[in-house]
Amino acid sequence: MMKMLIPLYSLLLLSVSMISQAAEPMTQQQKMARCNEHASTQLLKGDERKSFMSSCLKKESNMAAMTPQQMKMKNCNSQASSQALKGEARNSFLSGCLKKG
Repeated sequence: MMKMLIPLYSLLLLSVSMISQAAEPMTQQQKMARCNEHASTQLLKGDERKSFMSSCLKKESNMAAMTPQQMKMKNCNSQASSQALKGEARNSFLSGCLKKG
């Protein structure tokens, strides 16, 4: 009986530690690094980069928590909306935009 409880107890401790790590807020340094990574992925320069970094680093922003792929999707979707693309034209634009490096 005891041999069965030890792995179960270990799994419980591991789960609790993983949950506590996930619940920890991102530090400003981590947020800055993540935002910088996103800006680099999008090849932003100059004023566009400054504007992006400013909005990404704001306290209420959740951009820093996004993966690079999510940021790319958000950026491409925003571009498609600003061009008022609909239907097949939108799908084609999004497909090409998401394939870009």
